Amino acid sequence: MAVSNIVLLATIILLLIFAMKAIRVVPQSEAHIVEQFGKYVRTLNAGLNFIMPVVSSVRHRVIILERQIEPQQINVITKDNVEIQLTTAVFYRIIDPAKSVYRITDVNQAVKTTVTSIVRSTGGQMEFDEVQSKREFINERIMDSLSEACAVWGIEITRTEVLDVSVDEATRNAMQQQLNAERERRAWVTKAEGERQAQQLKADGELYTAQKQAEARRILAEADAFATATVGGAIKANGQAAIDFEIMKQQVISIAELGKSPNAKLVVVPTDITRALGGLSVLFEGLKK
Repeated sequence: MAVSNIVLLATIILLLIFAMKAIRVVPQSEAHIVEQFGKYVRTLNAGLNFIMPVVSSVRHRVIILERQIEPQQINVITKDNVEIQLTTAVFYRIIDPAKSVYRITDVNQAVKTTVTSIVRSTGGQMEFDEVQSKREFINERIMDSLSEACAVWGIEITRTEVLDVSVDEATRNAMQQQLNAERERRAWVTKAEGERQAQQLKADGELYTAQKQAEARRILAEADAFATATVGGAIKANGQAAIDFEIMKQQVISIAELGKSPNAKLVVVPTDITRALGGLSVLFEGLKK
C-alpha cells in the first residue's frame, strides 16, 4: 500500500512537471522561439501556448516592442567637398523574431552599420546647402534604403530622423563670412532698389504735373479759340457795330484795372471814353437786335 502511494505521488509530480513544461504563457511584448533537438520549430506569440516537453524547449525570448538606436554622429563629405557630421536616430521593431535570431547576431550594430553606409552615400551625392535644406529627402532616402536592407533580418524600420548637421570650426567661420557677404549684398541691392523706385516715383510725379499743365494750356487755348470764334461770329453778323463794341469794352476794362492799382493817385480819363461808356448800352442793344 505504501509503495503504491509513493508511485502515485511520483506520477502526479511528474505530470505536474510535464504540464508546467508544456504550458507557456507569452507576454504581449514578447515572442518566444521554440527549438526541437536544436532546430527551430515555431514561434510562440502572445497568450497561452503549448509545447512538447523534453523534446521541445524555448531557446530565445525576443522583445518585439519598438526600439530606438542611440543617436550616432556620421562623418560625411558632400559633393562640394565639405566635411560635415550628421546626427541620426533610427526607430525599428522586430516583425519576424526567427529571422532576427537566426540571421544576425547583433541587431543594433547591424542597423548602425547600415545607416552609416546609407547616410554617407546619400550625403556624398548632395551639396552642403542641399543637405541643410533637404533633411526630409535624406530621411526618406535613409528610410527606403534601410527598410530594404533590414527586411532580411525580420526588422521593420518605423522612423528615421536627421537630428543635426554640424561642421568644423574652419568651415563654420568660412560660412559665416559668406553669410555676412550675402547679407551686405542684399542690403546694397535693397538700397539700390529703393533709390530706383524713388527716382521712378519722382519721374512719374513730374510727368503727371507736365500732363496736367499741358491739359490746362489746352483748355485755355480752347477757351481763347472759342472766345475768338464768338467775337468773329459777332463781327461777321453785326459788322462795324460789333467792332466798336469790342474796342469800347476793352477800354473800359483797362480803365477799371488801372483804377485798382495801389500806386494810382490820379486817373485821367479821355473824353471819348466817357462817350464810349454812354454808347455801350446803345451798342449792346444794337448787338442784341
